[in-house]
Amino acid sequence: MGFEWIAIVMFVLFLFLILSGYPVAFSFAGTAIVFGGIGLALGAFDINLLKLLPNRWFGSMSDFTLLAIPFFVFMGAVFEKSGLAERLLTTIGLLMGPLRGGLALAVVLVGTLLAAATGVVAATVIVMGLLSLPVMIRYGYNHQLATGIITASGTMAQLLPPSLVLVVLSDQVGISVGDLFLGALFPGLILSGLYALYVVYVAIRRPEDAPALPPEARTLHGAALARESLVAVVPPLLLIFSVLGSIFFGIATPTEAGAVGAAGAIVLAALNRNLSWQLFKDSARSTANITALVLMILFCSTFFSLVFDGLGGQRYATELLTGLPGDRWTFIIVANIAVFLLGINLEFLEISFIAMPIFVPAATLLGIDLVWFSVMMAINLNMAFISPPVGFSLFYLQSVAPPEVETLDIHKGALPFMVLQGIALVIVMLFPQTVLWLVNAAS
Repeated sequence: MGFEWIAIVMFVLFLFLILSGYPVAFSFAGTAIVFGGIGLALGAFDINLLKLLPNRWFGSMSDFTLLAIPFFVFMGAVFEKSGLAERLLTTIGLLMGPLRGGLALAVVLVGTLLAAATGVVAATVIVMGLLSLPVMIRYGYNHQLATGIITASGTMAQLLPPSLVLVVLSDQVGISVGDLFLGALFPGLILSGLYALYVVYVAIRRPEDAPALPPEARTLHGAALARESLVAVVPPLLLIFSVLGSIFFGIATPTEAGAVGAAGAIVLAALNRNLSWQLFKDSARSTANITALVLMILFCSTFFSLVFDGLGGQRYATELLTGLPGDRWTFIIVANIAVFLLGINLEFLEISFIAMPIFVPAATLLGIDLVWFSVMMAINLNMAFISPPVGFSLFYLQSVAPPEVETLDIHKGALPFMVLQGIALVIVMLFPQTVLWLVNAAS
């Protein structure tokens, strides 16, 4: 080993900084400056490499795919802040309420739909926590089932297109975001189906944990319920299907579809008489915050990656990962374990910018399909996001949970759904066609 030890120390110190709570962007930039200087002093780093940095930044800013991020975030913010999501959840809850476990099934369905409309986990979990958790508790649902189904369904926004995770992964991995959307669709539906089957199982085995909605709680019936369903459910469904369908059938790029989705969300808010200047301001502010965060981390991680590579760290990591015993399967297992452990403490953005640049060169050399690999990573991040004791979705729900719901219930409620996500991950690992058949069909 030559000067690669500098890169290893640099990476370890970086992980220590972010796990201690220091801002990720500053951790990237700070370690790059310090260790770039150390490498320069020891003759291990060529300062001419820094001349590449402006070109890399310009290349990122001119990437048409990344423009999809603000459009999809704005679309989700309008859904959340205009009351469209609330109306959708309330109506589907009334439709499915007469069934045992009906409210939980409604949460799964709405979580899947909101995931396809917002692409942001925090928004989906918080909206469903505010709206559905008090109702489920009031009508006798088991606290662990109620909280578990909300965190798991809300976290679907990490996997189902137009997930921001997939957009960022496509940029970091260097593959088409359209292919990644297609690849993630079926595994996402598998996960949603597993959640629904678990709810049905609980409703049959322990009916007292998932009761039907009592008749007095069903405020709409017959023609009135049908009209409300037509107004509250059909337009969002049409918007979601048109946005995703235009991407899948090659009619529009993800960026163009995102622009149409943002405009469509505004139209729906106007039709529901919820459009206001305040809604515009709040949605724009949320969009600006998330987009600025993505770009700041992108810039600083590019700097970090350049210095890390210049110190020989990328070459050493690739040699290490491709030389593991057991070849590609050992690499896949190691990558999944690493991403899961990182995901317990870190947001998906940080993991995408930290792990993917290290894993992708090794995956390419081992002949691993990058769409399949990226979808596995997205499922893994899903699992980490609801993993006790520090999964982010657990804290999102905890921030809006009623006082009678204990923190322990939220954490214990996530465990069965972690098992279901693990089953989905194994299915995708053993059967790559669950990811690739739609991609191959489209090409």
